[in-house]
Amino acid sequence: MNYADILIPDSAACRLALEVATEFHTTSLLNHSIRAYLFAAAYGQENAIAFDAELLYVSAMLHDLGLTKEFDSHTVAFEAAGGHVAWVFGAGAGWPAERRKRAAEVIVRHMWAEVDVNDDPEGHLLELSTAMDISGRQTDEIPEPVKNEVLRLYPRLDLVEEFTARMTEQGTRKPDSVAGGFIRAGFVANLAANPLNFRSV
Repeated sequence: MNYADILIPDSAACRLALEVATEFHTTSLLNHSIRAYLFAAAYGQENAIAFDAELLYVSAMLHDLGLTKEFDSHTVAFEAAGGHVAWVFGAGAGWPAERRKRAAEVIVRHMWAEVDVNDDPEGHLLELSTAMDISGRQTDEIPEPVKNEVLRLYPRLDLVEEFTARMTEQGTRKPDSVAGGFIRAGFVANLAANPLNFRSV
C-alpha cells in the first residue's frame, strides 16, 4: 500500500474540522492529528475494516482539542472535553444527533486501552493510530511506503516535548483521569522511545 491509496474524504465537515484543528493546534499537534487519521485509514484499508471515513477524519482532527488552552476543562478529562467540542462541531455542521454522539464517543474512546473493532470500527482505528503515533505501539503494521511519506509530509517536530508537557500537566491536575494513569504507567518513556521519532525521511 502507498500513500496515494489512502482514502481521504473531502466533505465540508472534513474541511471545517481541519480548519478548526489548524486554528487551535500548534503545528506539532496538528501534524499528529493528521497522522492519526492517515495511519488509521491505512491500517483500516490494509486490514479490510469497513469504516466511515468522514466520521474518522473529523474525530481525528478534533481528538486532542481538550489539550489546548481554549478548550481545556478543569472538570472533565481532556478526551471528554474534546468529545463535547466534537458534539458542538457536529451540530454546527448539520449532523444529526446520533452522528454527533458517535464523534464524541470515538474521541473519548481513543484513550481506552482497547476498542472492539466490531462494536466501533472508527473508535478502534483512532485508538490504535494514536497509540502508534504517540507510544509506538504496532508501528511495524504501518506499511513502509505510507510511514515514510506521512512522516515526510507531516513531520513530528516538537511532538515529544510538547505532548509530554501537556499530558503531564493533565495527569497532575486530574490524577483520576486516564491521562493520570498513563503518566503513572510510564507514558513519558514510551513516547520518548517511539521508533517513529528516530526515522529519517
